[in-house]
Amino acid sequence: MKNNVKVARVQVDLTQAQLAEQVGVTRQTISLIEKGKYNPSLKLCLEICYAVHKTLDELFWVERESDA
Repeated sequence: MKNNVKVARVQVDLTQAQLAEQVGVTRQTISLIEKGKYNPSLKLCLEICYAVHKTLDELFWVERESDA
């Protein structure tokens, strides 16, 4: 799943480990989320949003591909 977590994390000057500690997961989980290889729960998405001062739309919104 494509997302903007890494960009937002870097903007607020947090390492993966620091963000992980703030939201209660491992650094590896943050790494997988940033790579789009892990689909976080809504609760975890919200915790990440609060930590980096962004909205769900800013971090996780993906435009639907058109069928055309």
